[in-house]
Amino acid sequence: MKSRFPSLPRRFFRMALSLACATALTLPAMHAASASDYEVEIVSEGLVHPWAISFVPDSRLMLVTERPGNLHVINRDSGEAAPISGTPDVHARGQGGLLDIALHPDFPEEDWLYMTWAGANDEGLSTTYAGRARLDLEAQRLSDLEILYIARPYLDSNAHYGSRIVFDHDGHVYFSTGDRNSKDFGPQHYSQDLGNDLGAILRLNADGSIPRDNPFIDDPGAQDAIFSFGHRNPQGLAVHPQTGELWENEHGENNGDEINVIEAGGNFGWPIATWAVDYRTGERFAPTPPENPATIEPVYYWEPDHPEGFPPSGMAFYFGEAFPEWEGDILMGNLAHRYLGRFSVDGHDVEQVDRLLEGRGWRIRDVAVAPDDGFIYVIADAPDAPLARIRPSR
Repeated sequence: MKSRFPSLPRRFFRMALSLACATALTLPAMHAASASDYEVEIVSEGLVHPWAISFVPDSRLMLVTERPGNLHVINRDSGEAAPISGTPDVHARGQGGLLDIALHPDFPEEDWLYMTWAGANDEGLSTTYAGRARLDLEAQRLSDLEILYIARPYLDSNAHYGSRIVFDHDGHVYFSTGDRNSKDFGPQHYSQDLGNDLGAILRLNADGSIPRDNPFIDDPGAQDAIFSFGHRNPQGLAVHPQTGELWENEHGENNGDEINVIEAGGNFGWPIATWAVDYRTGERFAPTPPENPATIEPVYYWEPDHPEGFPPSGMAFYFGEAFPEWEGDILMGNLAHRYLGRFSVDGHDVEQVDRLLEGRGWRIRDVAVAPDDGFIYVIADAPDAPLARIRPSR
């Protein structure tokens, strides 16, 4: 829960925050939407640890990745699914595998499908890759696979790869990388080292080249692709359709989860400024973001003493005809507590207002809003998982 008491002494801040957190779960503003508000339809079943969904423009088709390395095209009406061949070799270990996808903004004229995945080198060390391939839906295959970027260094870890991929309104492509679960808290941490690509949001041109206006391109000690840094494990990225701002969510350590509005060159604090505490000790290991003026504060966060926290995944802004009362809200998957969160947004003021899909036991991995009818699609992370649709009750 976002702090409303930044000027109070720490002991009073904690007391007030604990009361606010406890109260927030019982107030009407934090309610589980009733069954009369919406209904849920199962579009397709039997997916194996699906990770990302994307709509094919001007069609009733959508694409779904599976972490073991598979890509499917699914008909939204019939639920019929067909495999797409030609996916890259992936490191499907731990949290790794085939991850996010995004079609080129001018698809199908530009027939590129962009992907992120965990890949390994000859020594078995792994990292996050970004690439693209030409998508032929009629032939159900990818071709001309290009690796656009490899986030270095490779590490002996199977955790915290990120990774979401999105385009901004100017055609730049952004993708997120995680800190690979490093516990080396302090200024020497990967996420604070501009000389590597980890714990960062990276920005490329559509062809994989580096934009000339990237914030660190003239810094000889920094990676040219870095757009922002100081991130832990960013698993949600979304461009606001009206403002063009890039919004991000990331996992904290023992809560400390965050929603951020990304700024070029911004240091988002991890792990030198965080609301989190150490999983191993339950103790703080760094000042909070307001106490470190060199870092950018999240627009929303969860304190470690919050009764739940919000381990986040895919996120989307809602703009559509089906649920006009949700216009401009953020929808965000909650993994550990197994629901879809809805957050009201007023500028950069964010509040959690709904808990959708509670009681179904779904680890919501990704969410997307259909551009034609405004229905909401979600996938759950499981070995036998559904693709589900949220629509207004009839």
